[in-house]
Amino acid sequence: MTQPSEDPDGLRTVVATRYVAPLREGGSLPGLMEADDLGTYVVKYRGAGQGPRVLVAEVVVAGIAEAIGLATPRQVAVDLTRALTRYEADEEVQDLLRASVGLNLGVDFLPGAFGYDGQASAEPDVAARVLWLDALCANVDRSWRNPNLLWWHRRLWVIDHGAALYFHHSWPGGVGDPARFAAQRWDAGDHLLASSAGRARELDEELGAALTDEVLEAVLARVPDAWLDPVPGAEDPAALRAAYVAFLRARLGTRQWLPGGDA
Repeated sequence: MTQPSEDPDGLRTVVATRYVAPLREGGSLPGLMEADDLGTYVVKYRGAGQGPRVLVAEVVVAGIAEAIGLATPRQVAVDLTRALTRYEADEEVQDLLRASVGLNLGVDFLPGAFGYDGQASAEPDVAARVLWLDALCANVDRSWRNPNLLWWHRRLWVIDHGAALYFHHSWPGGVGDPARFAAQRWDAGDHLLASSAGRARELDEELGAALTDEVLEAVLARVPDAWLDPVPGAEDPAALRAAYVAFLRARLGTRQWLPGGDA
């Protein structure tokens, strides 16, 4: 067995060894894969949907979630070789794998986990932290239709953050203005934990203080260079990481986005 590579700053890299099954619940067709560390991962592909920026959002928001005390599955970079793509009979899957040769995002598969349906109550502070996280990162995808929360080992785990950080989808024209994102309000009306808005506001100072520049920089350091396509104003991975930190820092400097009223 090949030993997975270790990067002290970024994601650990493993090599995919077998495609197990597609997970057709999501529009981007993630897949269950095994890797050379004997782990099983839900893999999200760089060749799917909106490309590697979705993978960047997954890594960044998961890192912020950890920094404010939320549980999120371990992530790795999954190296997909061209040779492995030849053995998948499903034409749609094979096309996706061929378009995704290189580094993709692997998220630990949590065996026995089940989706949050509201029947088991989340701890008030945990629910408030989830709501605060989604407001900060402008996540539009945690409604009752698509909770993106799992119960596992009696804990609530946050997953699937690709719909957050919408600002980077306009970056082909340049990195833009952090102040615009900072001032953008966020509507909690459709959020499944909207009732936690009051507690989220009470925790705001504590949670914001946890996200220092050093923490944000460490979170961005996890993102592989291969997912950071140059754009005008940020022509290399280091500059693009700095742009993400600037956008998040600007957002943390305002309070218009807080759920439950204006600051």
